[in-house]
Amino acid sequence: MSGRENVAANFDRPILIMYLLLMFMGWANIYSAAYDPEHASIFDQSKEYGKQAVWMAVSLTLGAGILLIRGELFREMAFGVYGFVILLLVAVLLFGKEVNGAKAWFSIGGFGIQPAEFAKFATALALSRYLSGLKALVDTRSRVISTAIILFPVALIMLQPDTGTALVSGAFILVLYREGLSGNVLLLGILAAVLSVLSLILKESSFDLPFTDKVLTGQYFLLALITVFTVLGWWVVRNVVVKRERKRFYGLIVVGFISSAAFIGSVDYAFEKVLATHQRDRILVMLGQKEDPQGLGYNVKQSQTAIGSGGFAGKGYLDGTLTKFKYVPMQSTDFIFCTVGEEWGFVGTAFVVILLTTLILRIIQISDRQRSRFTRIYAYCVACIFFLHLMINVGMTIGLAPVIGIPLPFFSYGGSSMISFTILLGILLRLDAERLSQLR
Repeated sequence: MSGRENVAANFDRPILIMYLLLMFMGWANIYSAAYDPEHASIFDQSKEYGKQAVWMAVSLTLGAGILLIRGELFREMAFGVYGFVILLLVAVLLFGKEVNGAKAWFSIGGFGIQPAEFAKFATALALSRYLSGLKALVDTRSRVISTAIILFPVALIMLQPDTGTALVSGAFILVLYREGLSGNVLLLGILAAVLSVLSLILKESSFDLPFTDKVLTGQYFLLALITVFTVLGWWVVRNVVVKRERKRFYGLIVVGFISSAAFIGSVDYAFEKVLATHQRDRILVMLGQKEDPQGLGYNVKQSQTAIGSGGFAGKGYLDGTLTKFKYVPMQSTDFIFCTVGEEWGFVGTAFVVILLTTLILRIIQISDRQRSRFTRIYAYCVACIFFLHLMINVGMTIGLAPVIGIPLPFFSYGGSSMISFTILLGILLRLDAERLSQLR
């Protein structure tokens, strides 16, 4: 068999090594975070680390099976997989088990399956299949369809509701940008983020108008600022732009003003009607707009304390006092990074971040060497998903992002996320292994 045809010889070994290393490091840290001396066996099925061992076995078996499947089949079945996951998301709303206020789980024995996690690779496959059939993402129709592919699962996930998992879909915006979406869209996204933060910061504020006894609420004050900038922009266009170009700029200014005003109103509606009370409180505490007398930011404070107490080299494995005595809520799931920080210190946290960053950079490198447009786009989807998970999870454990419940890849306890990340990488490895025989 020639090297070109020998798919097994072309598997990317660095990805495989990093995948296995991250998985077993995560398992070891879950053991530490949930350690119970009365159930010391790491395979004890009554504890999270024992259940994680089962999920690891399932993931490794599933990953090995994926590597045996012909790569072209993933492209052919992309829309079918997407449709099946959509059905699962609908089914969980009807028949799922409610956990912590979210109807997002199927209960199977003592284990739970979260279909929303599978939406990541399903959307990545469907989006890659659609975009690979286009020359470029330049017309309105292709943009609308691409956006619909991304947002349809998001809408169903928000009905559960599961804001954290839904936000992961924001990673696909970077993929659209790489495939030809105008940079102006990213600029608009940044402006929308700025407006959102300003709107929330000013939400409970009020401002006295000079020379009057009138008072403006924070959001009306923000609208007044936008109005001032709109008038200023109009004046600049009138006095700087040549006459034949003014009409177009006037139109952009009017659209920008109306859109900004509508967006500010939508932020307030989404904040009050879509987010749960604890999510609103966490965001306001993080922005400094709400006092924390009842410990709304308790998780983050304890996480920061645990990470800081680890110092440079950490307290040692199984010797983390805050971890051992369960001072940090959700320390084996969303806040697993604080266990790494307390027990392994700066050295350990830096190693984990560098290892995950190296994995992401390696995936991007794999993307750039593909002949198949489908594989290239899919690889970039995978990289963006891992990037967003890393940034948000680490950010929320050190207080730089709101607590929204996004797992740290391969570290946080959970079978659904473990399987989802394994499938993402397994498909990528199989597709990449066939790159020498691909012509598209």
